[in-house]
Amino acid sequence: MNQADTILYNATILTMNDAYTVYDPGAVVISAGKIITVGDSNSILQSYPSIDKFDCGGKLLMPGLINAHTHVPMTLLRGLADDLRLDVWLMGYMMPVEREFVSPEFVQLGTQLACAEMIRSGVTCFADMYYFEETIAETIYQIGMRAVCSQTVLKFPSPDALSYEESLISAERFIQRWKGNPLITPSVAPHAPYTCTPDILRATARLAAQYEVPLLTHLSETALEVENMRRTEGMPVIPYVKKQGLFESRVVAAHCVHVDEGEMRTLLHAGAGVIHNPTSNMKLASGFAPISRMIELGLSVGLGTDGPASNNDLDMFEEMRLAALIAKGITNDPTVLPAKQVLKMATKMGADAIGIGNITGSLETGKCADLILLDLKGLHYYPVYRREQNAPYAQIIYSAKANDVTHLMVNGKWLMIDHQLTTIDETKLIEQSDHFARKIEQFLVKREQSVLSKLIAIGGASEEESFEIQSKFIIHDISPILKLMHQPDIRILRERHYREYDTYFTFDDPEQGRLRYREDHFINDKGDIYNTRNRLTLIGTARERSFLKGSLLSRSRYLAPATQGLRFYREYFKPVNEYEVIKDRLRYLVQFKETEFFINLDHVTTPSLGYFLEIKSRTWSRKDAKDKSALLIDLVHFFGLSESSSISKDYIDMINSAQINSAHSE
Repeated sequence: MNQADTILYNATILTMNDAYTVYDPGAVVISAGKIITVGDSNSILQSYPSIDKFDCGGKLLMPGLINAHTHVPMTLLRGLADDLRLDVWLMGYMMPVEREFVSPEFVQLGTQLACAEMIRSGVTCFADMYYFEETIAETIYQIGMRAVCSQTVLKFPSPDALSYEESLISAERFIQRWKGNPLITPSVAPHAPYTCTPDILRATARLAAQYEVPLLTHLSETALEVENMRRTEGMPVIPYVKKQGLFESRVVAAHCVHVDEGEMRTLLHAGAGVIHNPTSNMKLASGFAPISRMIELGLSVGLGTDGPASNNDLDMFEEMRLAALIAKGITNDPTVLPAKQVLKMATKMGADAIGIGNITGSLETGKCADLILLDLKGLHYYPVYRREQNAPYAQIIYSAKANDVTHLMVNGKWLMIDHQLTTIDETKLIEQSDHFARKIEQFLVKREQSVLSKLIAIGGASEEESFEIQSKFIIHDISPILKLMHQPDIRILRERHYREYDTYFTFDDPEQGRLRYREDHFINDKGDIYNTRNRLTLIGTARERSFLKGSLLSRSRYLAPATQGLRFYREYFKPVNEYEVIKDRLRYLVQFKETEFFINLDHVTTPSLGYFLEIKSRTWSRKDAKDKSALLIDLVHFFGLSESSSISKDYIDMINSAQINSAHSE
């Protein structure tokens, strides 16, 4: 007598094997979490007369869905920041909140919430990449779902690591602990080329290859990402990561929206899996991935929801339907990506894409018993036409809803029976998630009231209190000044030539200060640009005192590297006004009477303000300021100017004054 634990019978079975075999009515025999056989219901019942039986009641039985790309703890960030561009959403909201709140407790709760949602919508297996992946894997294992869990590595300090070296060590330990687990496939995840250095890409690829585990990453998600890569590296994203040796491992590449035919072939030859995320790509306006062409070429393409903060749900039925419709819409061909193909992307092909097609994704002898039952008796299915053999696939893709899933089994264990979850307390999860949401909301409300808080939130800001004695003069010709600069009384210690592009943001509350986005172009003797530098400076309100005819200015400054484009900061900080100042600057550090001064010779071209001489020196005490103020006057006289003609306005103030005067004259 054949050994078995249970038989599921009286069902329409879609095996999703390569032959798309259907049994109606059919049965599945399960033993020790594995499928013994699949076949005709009557024949199987005769072969296993004394085994426990489960009557499926004429429902549709199929492999569980595979969500091949997501970030499950981000259920706790669902609805946090919507209708934003990807860079603003990620760098301005997700990452700052994650730095503040993500912890083992956070990821455990978020994972539980996500698993409950996915079980209810027919997902038996998913691929996750996030922080504290050890806690995530343990949580998934206790619930009983299947997952590829990937420890994230990036160049920034993250919630679970101060450096990427620390993340790599954690990733290796994680892989060592979970490799061989019946439910969890461990992995490593260099987040994306734009958040990882070449060293990180190479190191993670070596790690994945060494332990023969998948490597999960984001590739070519947005046109801006590809454009930046072309500008900085002279090539698109896929050739760049190939150059770094990423494809020496088994890559699972999420998105791949902006790839050409050659890049698709590179992915194919590397044996990479591609994960299509239609809802997330639509919501973040990332574009439309050329999925139908990828499949024509032979790539394994899975489907994913992406994280619930950018989707905002984990509903794979919605994802399947959208994938089919988008493909038809962008190709103007209604035959592209038929229902049968889409369902395969969400089952067997999805399993192949994330590297576990040998154990799940289809109902075949020897594979794990990961399956779901769908009740096709709902009003939205009627009437039913049976003449087409592909009708069941079309029903699922175009008509089915997530709540049609009544039962779900993973590894031979029921995780949902008649819509009731067996391993998760949903009521408790709802209460706990609301508690987290209130804390995050308070953090954001407080942050949004302060430009400084928002600057600090995106990272890299440092405080610099500035005290300086200074005077500024309108001049008509810089030649006499340059000639005097080379007189014996002045010793030039250092000189620079810049072209500076400044954009100032101002806000309703003047006490918030002004935020300046500066792009410096360093100019050599030939007039060529040899270096560039982008910086953000939050300039506090000036506190000004006069010493003789010089001014002592005191103001707070917060400096930060400008790692994003101007558009990002415009959308993130939401200024009420924006002003542009472009100037050519000759900057000198000089010694005059044993004291150091900075001398700036500026030609302000936008707006057309003309030429200026600015003399300044850092100071630290009232006595030092008084002494330097007297020396500054001597230096002013040396240049043939009168201290009485000194002006105290910044260039942006001159713009405002000109606009006000213009308005009054009208």
